[in-house]
Amino acid sequence: NSAIIERLIVEFADQIAATGSLVGTFDSTERLLGKVLDKNRVANIMDDIRGPAGRTMWDKLGNVNEGVLANYLKNEYPQTVAVVLSKVKPDHAARVLGALPEDFAMECVTRMLRMEPVQREILDKIEQTLRAEFMSNLARTSKRDSHEMMAEIFNSFDRQTEARFISALEERNRDSAERIRALMFVFEDLSKLDPGSVQTLIRSVDKVQLGLALKGTSDDLRNLFFSNMSERASRILREDMENMGPVRLRDVEQAQMAMVQTAKDLAQRGEIMLAGSSGDDELIY
Repeated sequence: NSAIIERLIVEFADQIAATGSLVGTFDSTERLLGKVLDKNRVANIMDDIRGPAGRTMWDKLGNVNEGVLANYLKNEYPQTVAVVLSKVKPDHAARVLGALPEDFAMECVTRMLRMEPVQREILDKIEQTLRAEFMSNLARTSKRDSHEMMAEIFNSFDRQTEARFISALEERNRDSAERIRALMFVFEDLSKLDPGSVQTLIRSVDKVQLGLALKGTSDDLRNLFFSNMSERASRILREDMENMGPVRLRDVEQAQMAMVQTAKDLAQRGEIMLAGSSGDDELIY
């Protein structure tokens, strides 16, 4: 029943937040997931656990975080790194080079400039080594913080469920609960968007949903959106919001969650910038 499922999820969140890992095998994990999810969903999750998506080794490498890949490649011969980077997409290769020690990265660049066609036997050997030594251990080498992963899971809850789980986790591990809360991206965080990003977001969302989402937020955040619209569009949206009358909290929360997800999708495509806590996201005008 729901109470048992809730308790299991809280225990899972508590353990992974506290230790950063869970002990188990692929088979036991697949059996456990199979008890509560359909086969297709389980297959997708197991593919993610086993390694990045992709038909070939080079496709998979293209889906590996550049920091994780650079951390592995920095211990390889420059010629090997040159071959690997020549097989992935240029934008990903650029990010990996930027994450490597500068002298080592320049040596790899030099090798890439002088590189001749690689023999099939050498390419096969590099691919086998990557599969055996890197992909099989990717889960242990990933730099992704477990609290970040859990924050994304909590972000997908509706607000009542989120509050329930946060409260339950606070009783078990207050520090982890506070870290997860700080990492969660909520609707109010849209106030950190720059004007251009706000305008892009407005163009990307349904206007009825926008009005519904803004019904349940602060005047400051409301005005941020109104100020980034034309006078006519702003007036129409205000009138639409007034004509809505009383609305259900659940509908407002769903509209806000949809807008947050749209913002994340736009940020992933590089169309807007979601300001984070690090100085790297600071905007210079």
